[in-house]
Amino acid sequence: MRSIWKGSISFGLVNIPIKVFGATESHSVSFRQVHARDGGRIRYRKVCELDDEEISNEEITKAYEAPDGTIVQLTDEDLAALPLPTAKTVEILAFVPADSIDPLQLDRSYYLAADGAGAAKPYVLLREALNRSQKVAVAKLALRGRETLGMLRVVEDALAMHTMLWPDEIRQPTGVAPETKVTVRDAELDLADTLMDTLGELDTEELHDDYREAVEALVTAKLQGTEPEQPGVQPEGGGKVIDLMAALENSVRAAQHGRGEGEEAAEGAGGAGRRRAAKTPARGAKKAAASRQAASGRSSGASGGRKSTASGAKKAASSPKESSGKKSTSATAKKTAAKKTTATKSTASAAKKSTTKKTAAKKRASA
Repeated sequence: MRSIWKGSISFGLVNIPIKVFGATESHSVSFRQVHARDGGRIRYRKVCELDDEEISNEEITKAYEAPDGTIVQLTDEDLAALPLPTAKTVEILAFVPADSIDPLQLDRSYYLAADGAGAAKPYVLLREALNRSQKVAVAKLALRGRETLGMLRVVEDALAMHTMLWPDEIRQPTGVAPETKVTVRDAELDLADTLMDTLGELDTEELHDDYREAVEALVTAKLQGTEPEQPGVQPEGGGKVIDLMAALENSVRAAQHGRGEGEEAAEGAGGAGRRRAAKTPARGAKKAAASRQAASGRSSGASGGRKSTASGAKKAASSPKESSGKKSTSATAKKTAAKKTTATKSTASAAKKSTTKKTAAKKRASA
């Protein structure tokens, strides 16, 4: 890799000489503009609008347009003489938790390498300090003709830097979210959770650029004079979702088939989603059932009221009889018990008298 910038990291009073390398590269498809009739390349020429002459790069310099339209020329010497402490220095401002940085602010990515043997120890010191604190460093630097913010973090054994946009360069999401009130049911959220679990973790090694591969295959076919392979019919997208629950269930089945989990697993996930949907009825359904029950009660109010009143009157009328019957039965049982007790006592008394007479007769006979 070729270094694009040289400077140093200012870490308090510690100075770390570094070289900056680009951490990313673009593999996007590049097209040329050509003349459709004969295939000739289309070139852009730098022409001065005052004398209509083509200008070479050596004759071109920078300029700043003032608000009133006045053009002010600025040379490289003018810019180099600016009193910027960050002109060749990555000045660390603070150490903050990584999740406190909004990803919207991140711009380009770079690797920072120690420049020279003397820079190795302070480089490793900063790296290990970041590792142990589990934080990132926020810095300020001048790069590619402008001053910018940067976030320093550890990637494997190296220091990486992400340039950051200034806070006022981030637009507010005004008018982006739906303005209409939308209610999401618990059953729909349950199916969405099932879909997220089914998709599982991401294997970045399997990611590839389908568009670039398709363009390369098309170019190869044209060079060989053959017909390019026609892609299969793609499902239409972007339409309005009529049945959200059905769409979620179909998405779960498709994801499970893609992971090779089979038909039973797909049916199980759909059934589980429906069971959760049944266990979690919508508030609107509850209110509708309550309304129907209340309406039914009102419609049968008059006749039902008369029937219940008559029934209550019958019960009230039958209550005294039942009470009287219970009392008379209790009295009869008591009388019967009393008669049995009297009969028992008289029988015992007669038996005792008979025994006494027999004893007296035996005594007279023996005398």
